[in-house]
Amino acid sequence: MVFTSTPIESQPHVVGDRKSNYGTYVNDSGSTGGDIDTGMKVCQTLILQPVGAAVGANVPKVNETFPADGDAVTIVTDADESGIWIAQGY
Repeated sequence: MVFTSTPIESQPHVVGDRKSNYGTYVNDSGSTGGDIDTGMKVCQTLILQPVGAAVGANVPKVNETFPADGDAVTIVTDADESGIWIAQGY
């Protein structure tokens, strides 16, 4: 089972007194989630948007209590689901 998460930008964008970053997540070989490194010290919000041709059976979930450690925000998805994430924090 393989899960990967890749930020699109190398550093989060500063928005007021908060930061924002986004990237992609990919599950394959039956993987159902993993940890997203947002590039921030603390993550206050994480939005997940699945992508693909088929409708997913379940909504992807963030398996954390916010605010969370920004370098390891755990998500749970359907097997082999891929998508886009958007994070805000500091």
